Amino acid sequence: MIKLPQVVSPAEWQAAHEALLAKEKAATRARDALAAERRRQPMVKIDKPYEFHGPAGKASLLDLFEGRRQLILYHFMFGPGAGGWPDAGCPGCSMMVDQFGHLSHLHARDTSLVAVSIAPLAKIEAYRKRMGWTFPWYSSAGSDFNKDFGRTTKDGEMFGLSVFIRDDDANVYRTYFTVHRGVESLGPVWSFLDLTPLGRQEKWEDTPPGRPQTEPYTWWHRHDEYGKD
Repeated sequence: MIKLPQVVSPAEWQAAHEALLAKEKAATRARDALAAERRRQPMVKIDKPYEFHGPAGKASLLDLFEGRRQLILYHFMFGPGAGGWPDAGCPGCSMMVDQFGHLSHLHARDTSLVAVSIAPLAKIEAYRKRMGWTFPWYSSAGSDFNKDFGRTTKDGEMFGLSVFIRDDDANVYRTYFTVHRGVESLGPVWSFLDLTPLGRQEKWEDTPPGRPQTEPYTWWHRHDEYGKD
C-alpha cells in the first residue's frame, strides 16, 4: 500500500503551502538571476563549415537557422551505440523531443529549434514518421559536427543541447551548451511530476518512506511502447 501525505485541516494546509511558496519564489528569483548571467556569457565563433542533410537537401549550420536570429539545436542520439539502433532513436531523447510543442511560439521570438543526429537521413525520416514528429531534424552523417562538439565518443553518440546566434554578417556563434540534468529540466514531463506527491518515483529522489520508487530511467519508453514490456 502506498503511504500518502499527512491529512490536515484546510488552514494547516494553507500555512504549509505558503511556507513552500516562499521557497519556490526564492528559487524562481535565483533561476532568473542565473538566466541573466547566461545571457551575458561570452560566445565562440564557428568558422568550420559543416554540411547537414535534410528533406530539402544539403544545408549549412547557417541554413538551420531558417532565417531567424537564434538557433536551439538538440543533439539527438540516433546512431551506432544508441539504444534502438539501427531502427529507432534513443528512448530518452525520444521522450525529450516529444515535449517540444508547437514551434510557432519560439519562432515568434526569432528562434528556431532543430534536432541533429549522425544517422542517415533515410533512417531519421522513417523514425520521424513512426513517432509523428514535425520539427526539423537533420543528419550530420559524413561531417565532423558531432565529434567537434563532443557528442561522439568511443562509446557512440551522446545527447546534449547547444544554442547558437548569428550576426548581421551571417557569422554563427555558439553561446551555450547543456547535458544530462540540464537538458532534462527543459522537459515538462519531469517538471509536472515534480509537482506531485509521488514525484518522479525514482530511487535517487528524497521521498518519504512508503512511496513507489524504481531505478532511474527504466520507466522511460518511446511513446508507442508503453505497456509492451
